[in-house]
Amino acid sequence: MMNMSSLRTKIMSHIDRAPNIEVYKVNSFIYQGQGGNPAGVVLDADKYSREQKQAIAREAGFPETAFVSKSDVADFKLEFFTPNKQIAHCGHATIAAFSYLSQLGRIDKKFVVKETIDGNRDIILEDGYAYMEQIPQFIRDIEESDIDLVLKSLSLKQDDLKKGYLPKISNTGVSFLIIPLESNRELGAIEPDLKVIEMISEKYDLIGFYAFTTDPVDKAHTVTTRMFAPRYGIPEESATGMAAGNLSAYLFNEMDFKCDKIVVEQGFFMKKPSKSEIIVNLTIQDGRLLKLMAGGMAKVENSKFVNIG
Repeated sequence: MMNMSSLRTKIMSHIDRAPNIEVYKVNSFIYQGQGGNPAGVVLDADKYSREQKQAIAREAGFPETAFVSKSDVADFKLEFFTPNKQIAHCGHATIAAFSYLSQLGRIDKKFVVKETIDGNRDIILEDGYAYMEQIPQFIRDIEESDIDLVLKSLSLKQDDLKKGYLPKISNTGVSFLIIPLESNRELGAIEPDLKVIEMISEKYDLIGFYAFTTDPVDKAHTVTTRMFAPRYGIPEESATGMAAGNLSAYLFNEMDFKCDKIVVEQGFFMKKPSKSEIIVNLTIQDGRLLKLMAGGMAKVENSKFVNIG
């Protein structure tokens, strides 16, 4: 007969394995009904430990997976994991999660609040779009001696930078290195050295590099972009909502884009293109940028079950 200690060990072992966890694949920031960036979404995630969430994200294999739990201070609590570590904010996984919750009927209002490990953020759901709040924190220079190394890591030269502008770190909740280029020819020609990008990202505590040009492919867009985040296990990403917010802050503060809307395209120049569209609405008061709402549309693709343990 099994004693209580053995039974408890057996039960805990079963919980640790956490079999048959359903992870929904939701494509965020779709463009003309297609493309976008796949995110994993796990609902009712209160029962999983941090270690289990990391293991689920690793097995699911999406650039980021959002875990949706109950919250005492907001409508929902969201936690984000790449395949190799947790991050404070993730734009496309936020859009994926709230779009899906809305489609399931778990949300029936326009204004929602999400809890994150970095505080609460506003969410707006309107006309099939989901938008998430970002707060401008700072824009900083990198060391001058690192600029050539940054360019070399992208197989670029000094002349490829947009004349009069330099790469700078922008933070609207997390940090990206924003890299302004002359045209989409230079953007498309990038061949990243992921080891060097990871080294620089570690030095400056970056999510990754966000290269852009004001020469978009779709002329209805404001900019076209590419994002590299090997530090977080992402060689290149097709849509990055947080980076789009950081870029919009850069455009406003560094390039005098005094407009209330920026439309970002991404994923057009990937080896396997997945075209994406991110809309960023800017709140401006007395000439200052107060906040940004980055959003787009999302489409549920399917789901899969993963096992950990």
